[in-house]
Amino acid sequence: MFDSVDEVQKRLLDQSYIAGKKIATVVYLATKLNKPVLVEGPAGVGKTELAKVVASAVGRQLIRLQCYEGLDESKALYEWEYSKQLLYTQMLRDKVNDVIAGTRTLKEASERIAGQDDVPRPLLKAITASEPILLLIDEVDKSDPEFEAFLLEVLSDYTVSVPEVGTIQAKHLPLVFLTSNDAREMTDALKRRCLHLHIDFPSTEEEIRILELKVPGIGDRLVRDIVELVQRIRKLDLKKTPSISETLDWARALMVLNADELEADLVNDTMNVILKHQGDIAKAQSELNALLQRKAAEKAAGAPQPAPAQPAKKSVLH
Repeated sequence: MFDSVDEVQKRLLDQSYIAGKKIATVVYLATKLNKPVLVEGPAGVGKTELAKVVASAVGRQLIRLQCYEGLDESKALYEWEYSKQLLYTQMLRDKVNDVIAGTRTLKEASERIAGQDDVPRPLLKAITASEPILLLIDEVDKSDPEFEAFLLEVLSDYTVSVPEVGTIQAKHLPLVFLTSNDAREMTDALKRRCLHLHIDFPSTEEEIRILELKVPGIGDRLVRDIVELVQRIRKLDLKKTPSISETLDWARALMVLNADELEADLVNDTMNVILKHQGDIAKAQSELNALLQRKAAEKAAGAPQPAPAQPAKKSVLH
């Protein structure tokens, strides 16, 4: 799928995803070693997006299993409709020979009848896919430990056990990505079966590159203002730290409002785009006020200030 780590970076960039050397190396090794990848990190740093762009880059169908509390193997594998199966066989009393035509054993015949109404779920779809796919097990930390234990069979041997049928072996080895927001610690048994990748919030320069790539036409001054303030806000003790996607939303919103730099009033009016809790907004407002006070103090102390060619706007960062 990939011939080198550099090719991983290039092909992911073609999908508008900026991957550092660490990310590209793990993706490359996963494709060469047929190992699942456990991607951990804060919410909103691009873990799910990584799986999506890798699937697109290698031309594989993406099958996604969204995890949640109470998810069990039957919900991940299949929906077995016993009542429908019974009705189906009753309706076909005189035609059952057509249904089981070609089977050689009682087991094959029962599987043929049972298969008329089972509804495959993501894991079974991934295992029985007729061509190689990419399986995304999203937010695995939200599932129960019992379900995590069930996943070990899938990740070790790429098989699943269906009580009514038996053990099913994958026709093609899927490329597997698991994501975790660190809601709980994954077991050592799961981690042993996976390559580990931790994605954190980007550095200032990385986030500038992301905004310039994802928000075409944004001005250099505005993008630097946005990233500097967001980076400051992330250092606060917040209930929900702004993600990269929220930074992008804010940048697009400011572009719609025809902003070319951050102004205090504009920040106040749009702060709810990046912060989702009123307490967080209050803390960020304190940071904003402190920043403005420092700027004012520097000016009062005679710090060198560029002479504006026109009346200056009240800017947060300039």
